[in-house]
Amino acid sequence: MLPLGDLVNQGVRLLLEHGGTVFDAIGGLVEHFAGQIEALFLAVPSWLVIIGVVALGVWRLHWRFGLFVFVSLMVIRITGFWDQTMVTLALVFSATFISLIVGVPLGIVCARSERINALIRPVLDFMQTMPAFVYLIPAAMLFGLGRVPGILATVVFAMPPVVRLTALGIRQVNAEQVEAGQAFGCTSFQLLWKVQLPIAMPTLMAGVNQTIMMALSMVIIASMVGAGGLGNDVLASIQRLDIGLGFESGLAVVLLAIILDRLTESFGAVRRES
Repeated sequence: MLPLGDLVNQGVRLLLEHGGTVFDAIGGLVEHFAGQIEALFLAVPSWLVIIGVVALGVWRLHWRFGLFVFVSLMVIRITGFWDQTMVTLALVFSATFISLIVGVPLGIVCARSERINALIRPVLDFMQTMPAFVYLIPAAMLFGLGRVPGILATVVFAMPPVVRLTALGIRQVNAEQVEAGQAFGCTSFQLLWKVQLPIAMPTLMAGVNQTIMMALSMVIIASMVGAGGLGNDVLASIQRLDIGLGFESGLAVVLLAIILDRLTESFGAVRRES
């Protein structure tokens, strides 16, 4: 039999023995960034957040959606899950930000090089299809318990859509439009920034939307390693067989997911109309 599991365990031990300083530095950086985001989200008064998100919903979509946002956020506020929701939102924002910082440039590189795309595609398949719980094991071993392993495991799980759809959007840009940009003397960077990315924006925004949704689902699972937020309440409801707590915390997750989904989707939809 092939001792694949033993080989993986030995690889993780080697990383721990020889890369501890690097992982500590990465963990400290992620902890500081996520901590600042969480503190900011918790510092903003709930009424101000509700007004801002309702106004954004009305502007981007319709007054009916603004009413839905108001009712949803008030339900979260009244049921006592506001702080947990803000912590969850901060975790999602942190993981999504890191995913975009890494994923968008990687998607651009994949769009421009078929060789790199052929190398990256199996890795993305692996990242996207591996059960989410599995990512928590090496993340916890390398970074300990807390939000850092939760965020980094979420990044690994949620990044593939934005890489794939960024590459797809750039490859789908009409060749005539690229040639027109080159004819006007665009450099490679100008061609990317002024021609390819604006045209590919609807597809890229679809990738951002999917990354946010996958990050939200993974952040809830990451409560198993102490990430915090609404996932803690979901996990507690399972451990105590508390149906009421599970329903309330699960409803907060669902309402947050719908709001994030519709808002991020609207940014791509408007560009399709124009």
